[in-house]
Amino acid sequence: MSVVPVPELGRRVKVASRALAVASTDQKDDALRTAADLLVARADEVLAANEADVAAAGDRGEPATVIDRLRLTPARVESMAGGLRNVAGLPDPVGEVLDGWVRPNGLRISRVRVPLGVVAIIYENRPNVTSDAAALCLKSGNGAFLRGSSGAIRSNTAVVAVLREAVEKAGLPADAVVLVEDTSREAAGEFMRQR
Repeated sequence: MSVVPVPELGRRVKVASRALAVASTDQKDDALRTAADLLVARADEVLAANEADVAAAGDRGEPATVIDRLRLTPARVESMAGGLRNVAGLPDPVGEVLDGWVRPNGLRISRVRVPLGVVAIIYENRPNVTSDAAALCLKSGNGAFLRGSSGAIRSNTAVVAVLREAVEKAGLPADAVVLVEDTSREAAGEFMRQR
């Protein structure tokens, strides 16, 4: 399997973000709740991928604290699912009127929350951040463009597969959540240069 170039991934998530920007609260919440259910249902797959990451970290001689942050357990997967459900239960920030006033000529002006478009996030060996970051992006109508560390790539890939399936089941584009699977330094630099 070849790795998709970073600019192509960026293009995909940008296109998907347009659908997210106008998605209903129900669609976004459905995607998050479905992701939580799928994460629990597929915990064995996620845990197997994570065990491979943990074994590789041990082989590299990573400190115990790093391995603990990386390690997923059934309880941690349940907690990740709970986090997805909690975000689904939050009020939808999109469309919230923050302030408003009327000009002397009668023109009404309002400040309203709108999605940013795409949120790009780089993070370390914490697979739970994959679901947390994606959940917050989805809830706020933004595409999630994720780049985790090489040490958690198998775990992150497994979690993102679940998230993408859930988003699609909710009638939204799977590319609303995109993971950069190229963990090289060059790809990180290219990721940071994306517009």
